[in-house]
Amino acid sequence: MRVRFAPSPTGALHIGGARTALYNWLLARGHGGTFVLRIEDTDRERSTPENVEQILDALSWLNLDWDEGPSFQTERAERHLEVLEQLLADGHAYHSNATAEDVRAFKERYGQERGFRGEPEGSGAIRLRVPDTGETVVDDIIVGRTSFPNAHMDDRVIARADGSVLYNFAVAVDDYDAGITHVVRGIDHLSNTPPQLHVFDALDAAPPRYAHLPLLLGPDGKKLSKRRHAASVQALRASGYLPEAVDNYIALLGAGFAADEEQFSLDELAERFRLNRVSKNPAVFDERKLRHLNGRYLRAMSTDALTERLEEFTGRTGLRPAVEIAAEKIQTLADFWPLVRFLFEGPADDPAAFERVICGDGGVQTLRAAREALSAAEPFTAETIEAALRAVVEARDAKPGKVFQPVRVAIAGTTISPGIFESVTLLGREETLARIDEALTRAGAACGHREPEAGRT
Repeated sequence: MRVRFAPSPTGALHIGGARTALYNWLLARGHGGTFVLRIEDTDRERSTPENVEQILDALSWLNLDWDEGPSFQTERAERHLEVLEQLLADGHAYHSNATAEDVRAFKERYGQERGFRGEPEGSGAIRLRVPDTGETVVDDIIVGRTSFPNAHMDDRVIARADGSVLYNFAVAVDDYDAGITHVVRGIDHLSNTPPQLHVFDALDAAPPRYAHLPLLLGPDGKKLSKRRHAASVQALRASGYLPEAVDNYIALLGAGFAADEEQFSLDELAERFRLNRVSKNPAVFDERKLRHLNGRYLRAMSTDALTERLEEFTGRTGLRPAVEIAAEKIQTLADFWPLVRFLFEGPADDPAAFERVICGDGGVQTLRAAREALSAAEPFTAETIEAALRAVVEARDAKPGKVFQPVRVAIAGTTISPGIFESVTLLGREETLARIDEALTRAGAACGHREPEAGRT
């Protein structure tokens, strides 16, 4: 088995393209085959070295290694010209100066359903002859059998008058020369298959088997779009997803695996993946489900491994103690730093949280009581800190949150942090008390002349 991934380097790698690459990779690895990478760079304005690098970078990040390539379509111009000359000599193709107006006139004469047929000329573009009778059949592994009446198809232009070839011709020749046995690509390419089959017929060559993958939709039911969704590999990486979670999730989008089996390694995916199980129906890319799966991957990692990933992602070092107390609360790598920043850079500035938690409902008095308890905690460990704060809860006959939240806002600046006992422990007694004192000083000005809460202190 020889399969290929042949992206056009016009920007970041789309999730749909990533799934196509992954399915081809799984086929090759699961069947002892060869995975070929070809860059279809005929759009010279958009096919920049930077865009090519984005493709290669995304595939490498997803751990999808290739066996051959990358080759570039533009480097094969001499071979394409050779095949053109062969088809012209064999009568399978002809020069034509027919314009779009000539094609319209032909159809007005013979009917709109009739495919254009031209007369050979001495110059002009090159058209590939299409039979007048019969059908071109695409026997698709996923979609099934689709027939296209030949009489409805134009003699298609395969090369411009200057000799530069068009997409469908170049793709067919490149697949033929590379010995590709299976072409797995998006459903949007189904209509390209008949003209490519015509090239194989003209070359008297057996075509590859085709398998066209269904669309990927967003949760809104619309085609996945970079403008409306985090629809590129680069965007997902920047959002803190793990490559193994992304591989796992996009592999399951229509692959026909059992619903209760959702966590696989790449090797396990390759062992299980079968093209004939892929659904014909569009699949929904739901980032909420990816977040959930990514969180499971994070929680399954050792502290050392997760710390390494987080230090690489944030560009910071010395994060292990923070990782130990925050790991259970994050679902992506990007969730981590906003959650623990206060441990390294001081409390965040969230006036609304300060007003609601400390200025309101006896927060100042509670915070004073918590400070007194924490200053006396000995030794200053998570266990003694918890005991000290729970004693305040009991003494004030309060719900735990009424005591814990003022302390949290004082040390973190917000109402969200890792576990309060662990956070206080990591900050240490001196820093914790200093932040509480700063919050109490601020409360004297920020909370105005409001009367303290009646009752316990």
